Amino acid sequence: MLVSGAKEPLRGSVTVPGDKSISHRVVMLGAIADGVTEATGFLPSEDALSTIRCFRQMGVQIEQADTHVRVAGVGLHGLKTPLADLDAGNSGTTMRLLAGLLSGQVFGVTITGDASLCKRPMRRVADPLKKMGADIHLQDNGCAPLHICPVAKLRGIDYDMPVASAQVKSALLLAGLYADEPVVVREPVPSRDHSENMLRAFGADLTVENGVIRLVPGKRLTGMTLTVPGDISSAAFVLAAAAMVPGSDVTVKNVGVNPTRTGILDVLAAMGAKITLENRRTECGEARADIRLEHRPLKGVTISGELIPRLVDELPVLAFVAAVAEGKTVIADAGELRVKESDRLSMMAKGLAAFGASFEELPDGMIINGKPGLLTAPAQVMDPAGDHRMAMAFSVAALATAGTLRLADAACVAVSYPSFFRTLAELGAVVTAEEE
Repeated sequence: MLVSGAKEPLRGSVTVPGDKSISHRVVMLGAIADGVTEATGFLPSEDALSTIRCFRQMGVQIEQADTHVRVAGVGLHGLKTPLADLDAGNSGTTMRLLAGLLSGQVFGVTITGDASLCKRPMRRVADPLKKMGADIHLQDNGCAPLHICPVAKLRGIDYDMPVASAQVKSALLLAGLYADEPVVVREPVPSRDHSENMLRAFGADLTVENGVIRLVPGKRLTGMTLTVPGDISSAAFVLAAAAMVPGSDVTVKNVGVNPTRTGILDVLAAMGAKITLENRRTECGEARADIRLEHRPLKGVTISGELIPRLVDELPVLAFVAAVAEGKTVIADAGELRVKESDRLSMMAKGLAAFGASFEELPDGMIINGKPGLLTAPAQVMDPAGDHRMAMAFSVAALATAGTLRLADAACVAVSYPSFFRTLAELGAVVTAEEE
């Protein structure tokens, strides 16, 4: 794929694919609910489709056509023994949430994934599940495949999370549906709360008070009809592009603006971009709005602490925004980036170097010495190492050059944003697919 520097401002209104986190949970909760769940705006990405395939293997009838999905729920205890290992593909969300949901089943199962996913740490979800009585076995290195054996009943747990993680929290809450006592989870800082919102919407007995999440088992879930909002993690790349290209004025419609996910908006606003939320509304506990970003001169900021869980997936592209901002940007407390689809801190450093930015890589972040103006177009083909967010971050950075980026493995963006390059073109960017 070839992405050329923007010669004109980016302008227009676009939509982005449905929220990936919510799309996963629509399928998972719909599968174990009573009745039918239907959703429009579903994200038909590779990750979400992996979740669908796993539940189909367990006897759940799921119809999916483009952005519409219909799940015929089998109830809390209606899943069937899969005839083969469940393949989560590249999806950490699928694997970790399934680990919780399947820990309380009456059948055993093995969950595996692609080579990248099988290198990602799983002890942080397996260990607290074991404290609930789950019988989970990992490889010696603490990675997948996960082998889950049936247990008579899971125990409740009162768990202080050492590190904020929406996936680990969600796994414990899903396991709690099959426990004999309540599950109580305390986070050191808030992480995205889609599981809490969706569980309540489906009818679970779940409360949140002063940062303490409590799920009481015993209530059955009920299918529902809903619309999935646009994914702010996908919108982030469009907004970052507009922030980097002078004169840009872009609106992304119907985006989820859950407060646990809007760190990207806070940071871009702090850097100087003009951000306006229009047409605000709420459905199933999830706030949504049209986000308008108008380019303004940018300045460096510090991104650390409680802000990190609210924008951890957006840090790769923010690093490139920082490269064209005036002054120093510090990213800290982001060591989790080293165990994502790739070592994203190393990949961010590789990309910043290729684009001619001034920076220092740190164990848990980086310092970027920004300077307004054009970045350097990479002299060689940039390879995102199969990481969808790095591929999109490199492409956005290319818009702030006077040259052209040659991007290898552009197809990996389909993991979360299959129409990404088409969206850039709709806003006026020059994107060209190379012939094989």
